[in-house]
Amino acid sequence: MREDGKIDYVELPGTDLPATKSFYGQAFGWTFTDYGPTYAAFGDSGLDGGFQADPAEVPAAPLVVIFTTDIEAMLAKVSAAGGTIVKPIFSFPGGRRFHFRDPSGNELAVFTED
Repeated sequence: MREDGKIDYVELPGTDLPATKSFYGQAFGWTFTDYGPTYAAFGDSGLDGGFQADPAEVPAAPLVVIFTTDIEAMLAKVSAAGGTIVKPIFSFPGGRRFHFRDPSGNELAVFTED
């Protein structure tokens, strides 16, 4: 069961998606679900996540994704607590999310299922 405010997903850079999937599959037995040519979600890893290979979207560092049941309310909480919104709420396959930077400059995301 997903819980509000808990880490739910990690998105990793995947600049060479075929090689990256091959490595994690062979080394650790992870499985993959492709969402187009530039994104693959991984499973059987202990924590859900995905590899982003789109040059325009690839994160510079791993992206931690936090779950929420009310994305508008969580965006307000993040802003009120001093977070800087770097990507406003947007839709993606499976839900909606926004990205923010914490006071130390770390970029994280918050998502909700649709």
